[in-house]
Amino acid sequence: TKAPPYKNKRKSPPKSTASDVSPKNEVKEMFMQWFEKNKNVGSIMSKADVVQNILTKINAKQEDAMASAINDLKTEGLIEIQEDGVTLVLTQKGFDSF
Repeated sequence: TKAPPYKNKRKSPPKSTASDVSPKNEVKEMFMQWFEKNKNVGSIMSKADVVQNILTKINAKQEDAMASAINDLKTEGLIEIQEDGVTLVLTQKGFDSF
């Protein structure tokens, strides 16, 4: 005898939407907490700092949201990105946000 066809096919996981901002906000918070610990306008977060303090502590969703989080912080004027594209610098506005 044949098994009956399944009526309840497995649903694929929901696609992440633009409204899924939680991982991005968590990553933004991690960056700002790191800068707050260093408490200097012009504090520099190198690629090594990003790896050690952010990448080793985040999950896949947060990692996917990281570039967007960095861009948001830049757009908000809280950080600047140096010409190398990986070094982040705390601005006066970012410092004032603490």
